[in-house]
Amino acid sequence: MLTFFKKYRIFFIVFFIISAIILSLFYNALKPAKTLKVYSPSDVNPELVDTTIQYVARNHKIADFAFVNQNGDTITQNDYKGKIYVADFFFTTCPTICPIMTDNMEWLQDKIKDNPKVMLLSHSVTPDIDSVPVLKAYAEKKGVIDAKWNLVTGNKKDIYYIARKSYLAVKTTTSSELYDMVHTENFILVDQEGRIRGFYNGTNLDEDVPGEKNVKQLLEDINWLCEHEK
Repeated sequence: MLTFFKKYRIFFIVFFIISAIILSLFYNALKPAKTLKVYSPSDVNPELVDTTIQYVARNHKIADFAFVNQNGDTITQNDYKGKIYVADFFFTTCPTICPIMTDNMEWLQDKIKDNPKVMLLSHSVTPDIDSVPVLKAYAEKKGVIDAKWNLVTGNKKDIYYIARKSYLAVKTTTSSELYDMVHTENFILVDQEGRIRGFYNGTNLDEDVPGEKNVKQLLEDINWLCEHEK
């Protein structure tokens, strides 16, 4: 028996290699192809969605907008036309989750800074505090690259409605103050057509947590969009 195996050992080695290759090909062929869901208001926690659109189940896109960035420039949807971008909501005086979110957005900026297809967009939820000079100082402190990442302020009502009617990303408050909102930790991935393709925990860089996606997974999905949806 030993002599038999010695005689045909090359055959067996080649056989096992070919078998492994064939099994690998079958596995890859049968493995479901990756896709990214297109989100609508009906897919999202109703607390984050304006009541007028909570049951909308298709054709949801980010509405037109006009805000002012850290350099005093007006930023509109045209600046993001045909781009993949990540949006979030924050405020410069936030002592809790915002610093972590901003650090993770800065990490993301470093990864996409040489990719002309991708941009970032952060909206202040306290525009009465976050003036252009305040945003500029914050941007400089956080290493914001102006061509990649806009920190924007504007009319509070407009920010409220873009958050709840477009990005599906903030909760209302019990405050009597009109258009007050509580932002979430979400980073929102928007594709080239202005559709939401994912929500990610902006405070979680790389930890695996059941039921949520982290920022490194966001980067993977950005790269997938760049490669597969042009």
